[in-house]
Amino acid sequence: MNAPHGSTPGRTPHRLDAAGGCPHAVNARLLAQGAVAPVVLPGGIEGMAVLGHDALRDFLAHPDVAKEPRHFTALAEGRIPEGWPLRTFATVPGMTTADAADHRRLRALVGGAFTARRVEALRPRVEEIAAGLLDDLAGAARGADGVADLRRAYALPLPLGVICELLGVDPAHQDRLHRLSSVVVATDTEPARAVAANRELLALLAAIAAEKTATPGDDLTSALIAVRDEDGDRLAGPELIGTLLLMIVAGHETTLNLVTNAVRALCAHRDQLALVQSGRADWADVVEETLRWDSPLGYFPFRYPTRDLTVDGTPIPRGTPVLAGYAAAGRDAKAHGPDADRFDITRKRKTKHLSLGHGPHYCLGAPLARLEATVALEALFTRFPELDLAVPESALRPHAGFVGNSVRALPVRPYR
Repeated sequence: MNAPHGSTPGRTPHRLDAAGGCPHAVNARLLAQGAVAPVVLPGGIEGMAVLGHDALRDFLAHPDVAKEPRHFTALAEGRIPEGWPLRTFATVPGMTTADAADHRRLRALVGGAFTARRVEALRPRVEEIAAGLLDDLAGAARGADGVADLRRAYALPLPLGVICELLGVDPAHQDRLHRLSSVVVATDTEPARAVAANRELLALLAAIAAEKTATPGDDLTSALIAVRDEDGDRLAGPELIGTLLLMIVAGHETTLNLVTNAVRALCAHRDQLALVQSGRADWADVVEETLRWDSPLGYFPFRYPTRDLTVDGTPIPRGTPVLAGYAAAGRDAKAHGPDADRFDITRKRKTKHLSLGHGPHYCLGAPLARLEATVALEALFTRFPELDLAVPESALRPHAGFVGNSVRALPVRPYR
């Protein structure tokens, strides 16, 4: 991890665009200069982004890299205001901001719900939800122009509906949960709006927890509340709310982007779609190649070195907020070959992508995300084998912010 490898000391920091945009051209330029890049976060906060595959893999598993906010120097020094758009990522109580024993404790409380066996048992229900949504998509596309927004009508409600069912959340809350979580995780939200959205989201989650405390059910929220009430030391109140926030946001935003990006990729690469439709490739191959080629996450916050580190020849001072450059790592030619920027579902994967994480904080919901995406894609293109984009690819507006990587809407024509 300390061996120099093509980095350039004294590089000019890259100012991340809070409004977002397609990251791939910028990533290619930054990667050409080295695997680690200095960046400027919103508010002028200095940080670093680890972009190269090998450097990121090692950094994510490094024993001297932490997630707890007490290691964030600028936060400890009072330089991070309440309305800072990335503050929730740094401070929400829960497993994403915990280390060591605390992290293992929190992860163990929900990990049993996301084992491969338990997730596979959800397949019939995921297929049922997908079928109903495709009926709605067909209806929406029977309008005058025959166009429907696949992101809003299909890619969003499928994972959001599944995670809310697992948590026992009333469907009436779903639209509000998505709206608020989208504001909270965006990087271009104005401070006052960020504070208001965060407070409203936490209040809504507290109300959901109160509902489940009064009338528990056979769901994960009720199980977590039972743990809290049996032994307060195992799950504190703020940790319960933070865990719900994490599971709802991560439980649908990543899969929403994954399905959107996969459909977009297949529509732009009809030869690849033909391979899977003819049985010469699997839908799982589409999911894995999409995760690599167009990661649902662009730059994911945060990790902090607990001592001064040198990563791929670049010094990262203790307490620096570091972003995981998943989208960049997926197209790193040093790891994935000279054609890393080509979408190829038949690719021989000698190197595993990192888009679902690595090390102790590897995505707990990875089995569920993979199941939802494979079911969603197979059901979609079985029902609408000629589905295509309704606008030129250049007309698609990039996702707001630099954390998520996708487009804001995906207009499609299910029928030719």
